[in-house]
Amino acid sequence: MLRWLIGGGREPQGLAEKSPLQTIGEEQTQNPYTELLVLKAHHDIVRFLVQLDEYRFASAGDDGIVVVWNAQTGEKLLELNGHTQKITAIITFPSLEVCEEKNQLILTASADRTVIVWDCDTGRQVQKVSCFQSTVKCLIVLQRLDIWLSGGNDLCVWNRKLDLLCKTSHLSDTGISALIEIPKNCVVAAVGKELIIFRLVTPTGESLEWDILEIKRLLDHQDNILSLVNVNDLSFVTGSHVGEMIIWNILDWTVQARECNFWDPSPQLDTQQEIKLCQKPNDISIHHFTWDEENVFAAVGRGLYVYNLQMKRVIACQKTAHDSSVLHIAKLPNRQLISCSEDGSVRIWELREKQQLAAEPVPTGFFNMWGFGRVNKQASQPVKKQQENATPCSLELIGDLIGHSSSVEMFLYFEDYGLVTCSADHLIILWKNGERESGLRSLKLFQKLEENGILVHEP
Repeated sequence: MLRWLIGGGREPQGLAEKSPLQTIGEEQTQNPYTELLVLKAHHDIVRFLVQLDEYRFASAGDDGIVVVWNAQTGEKLLELNGHTQKITAIITFPSLEVCEEKNQLILTASADRTVIVWDCDTGRQVQKVSCFQSTVKCLIVLQRLDIWLSGGNDLCVWNRKLDLLCKTSHLSDTGISALIEIPKNCVVAAVGKELIIFRLVTPTGESLEWDILEIKRLLDHQDNILSLVNVNDLSFVTGSHVGEMIIWNILDWTVQARECNFWDPSPQLDTQQEIKLCQKPNDISIHHFTWDEENVFAAVGRGLYVYNLQMKRVIACQKTAHDSSVLHIAKLPNRQLISCSEDGSVRIWELREKQQLAAEPVPTGFFNMWGFGRVNKQASQPVKKQQENATPCSLELIGDLIGHSSSVEMFLYFEDYGLVTCSADHLIILWKNGERESGLRSLKLFQKLEENGILVHEP
């Protein structure tokens, strides 16, 4: 474990000459993360981080290992070995409140077609399931029913003892890419470009059997769905490979808002051909969402976009927030946003209201302001100026964390202990609040001096 003190922002080699990327100077006065700990335990890409409690987290990746860490000290607490191939999903399975034993469980799925249940307090392998016909790509726990679901080429329902309660038939060779829980004992599964609504039938007095029924298929997306998250008690949101964002009513599954006007649906050109002429698909893929009470924040290609749920429009954007695709974002307190990217950087943004608002009307389409599609060359500059002025808020860069040498896959935020990032460079970095850490070191020093009788308080 290495501890570094870091100064202000700096450009990683080879990135300064690229696109018009917003930069920040050496004096990052609003960036608290001025110290870092480098944690080494993995031997391949670290893709997943999951928070276990207020001070512990677990990491997992392509080496098939799960490591439990102390977020305060960076100490490696446990190493869990049991998978023979890369881990494809990880989730916590908390104990029920009525249970006397409060042991914390972790579920991990792997490309070796197994799921393992771990006791993350002891590191013990509780149980292993090896009956899958395909790789499990996603896991979800329904805490209220004390069950968990695994998504691969089919959807399976399990209890805490790892008994298979019920399963669907074969859904797709591509498999389920994401799962969320919605009301009325239902779940939503993303399968290719489709959303499938399933309802769980729980045991009753007449029947002790569980069942899972397909209720509806939603076919509104034009390409594969990459992101699926709950936004609030009323809505969930999906994002696709070609930049479509759809906000859905969580109760009746109807479309509340659709933002996909980023290409000209000309009858002369096939849709996929038109997209290729506009942009590379990776430049507009929606990789991740986060949200607060008012907004949905979308990681789209290399950019960040803030969509207001009430106004149903984009209120702020950074078209080139990173030099490569943004993989993960999270909303922090104080109107701050953190993003990480394939370019190896982690950046901190602040959502601010603009002092002067433009009088021009705002484009109705979410992606109209991005400049995708066929645009008249003579009108492109005024339109761009109008679009930039039309957003009432801006995303301002306040911190740039450079420490990884390869793609940063995701991160976790601990209010008291800092930020944890994982990367394709096999490393985990624990970013620390330098001012807070300095204060803690001074406090420990004074306490030690008092214990040794060196420091004496005058009466």
